[in-house]
Amino acid sequence: MWCSSVWGIVTLTLSLLAAPLAARAQQAGQVARVGYLVSNPITPGQAPSLEAFRQGLRALGWVEGQNLVIETRSGEDRYERFADLVTELVRLKVDVIVTGVAPAIQAAKHATETIPIVFVTLADPEVLGFVASLAQPGGNLTGLAGLPIELSSKRLELLKEALPSATRVAVLANPLNPMMAPLWRETERAARAVGVQLHRLDVRTPHEVDTALATLPSVRADAVLILQDPTLNRQRRQIVELAAHHRLPVIGAEAPEWAEAGGLLAYGPSLPDLSRRAAVYVDKILKGTKPGELPIERPIKFELVVNLQTAQALGLRVAPSLLLQADRVIQ
Repeated sequence: MWCSSVWGIVTLTLSLLAAPLAARAQQAGQVARVGYLVSNPITPGQAPSLEAFRQGLRALGWVEGQNLVIETRSGEDRYERFADLVTELVRLKVDVIVTGVAPAIQAAKHATETIPIVFVTLADPEVLGFVASLAQPGGNLTGLAGLPIELSSKRLELLKEALPSATRVAVLANPLNPMMAPLWRETERAARAVGVQLHRLDVRTPHEVDTALATLPSVRADAVLILQDPTLNRQRRQIVELAAHHRLPVIGAEAPEWAEAGGLLAYGPSLPDLSRRAAVYVDKILKGTKPGELPIERPIKFELVVNLQTAQALGLRVAPSLLLQADRVIQ
C-alpha cells in the first residue's frame, strides 16, 4: 500500500513536470508568421519602431530564423496600396497582422475577420469604429492606441506657451487620413480656447508639400502645426526646411522625430515603447488568447522635446516654463 502510494505521488510529480516541458517543446517547434505593415518606406528612419518590436518579441522567446518569420510590407506613402498588401499577407496565411496607420487598419479589418490584427496606432480605434470599446474590443482587433484628439489640443497649448504672441497658425493636414476630421474639429476647438486663428493646408501626397507651403506668405502665419499623419511625418525634414525659409517654427506630432528634424518642439507618445509593448499582444495571441479579449492599452510614456538650436536660428526666446517641462532639450 505504502509503495503504491509513493509510486502514485512520483508518477503525478513527473507528469506535472513533463507538462510545461512538453508545452515548451511544442512552442519551440512552432514557427510563427507575423505580417508587419507600415505606411512609410522601410528605411533606417523606420528602424526604431520595428527594432523595438523585434526586441520585444525576442525577450518573449520569439526569434527570427528560429521560430519566427516577420513579413514586412510598406505602402510607400500610398494609402491605396494597403488593400493589395493586406490581401497578400492573408494569402501568406500569417498568424497575426501588425500595423499602425488608420487606413491600413481599415484595409486589414475589411480583408479578414479571422486573422488577429494588432495595431500600434496614434489614431483612436473607438472613434473610427474599429472596435466595440477599448475595454472589450471584440472581433479580431486589439492593440495600443494613442490619444490623438487630446494630444492635438495639448500641442496647440504648447505652441501658445512657446509663442505667446502667436495669433495665426498654419495647420498641415492629410484629408485622406480617416482621423483627420475629428483631429481638425478638436484643433479648432482648442484654437478658440487659446485665442488663435487656424489656416488649414491639405497635403495628400509628398508631392503636395511644396505647393502647400508655398502659400505660407499669404497665410501670414506665426507658426506651422502638424496634425498627426504618417505621410506628413515622412516628409518632416522637407516641411521644416521650407517653413524655416519663411522664418516659421514647426510644432510636430511624433516625438522626438520632429524636433530632431529641426522643428521647434515635438510632443507625443514614444512609438518605440508602443511597438515594444505590441510584442506582448502578439505573444499572447500566438499562445492562444483571442484578440477581442485583450483590452486596448493607452500610451504610458510621452515625450516633449524642444530644439533650442531652431529657436536661436529663428530669433525666438523659449519660455523657461516650457524648458522645465521638456524631457529633452536639443542645444
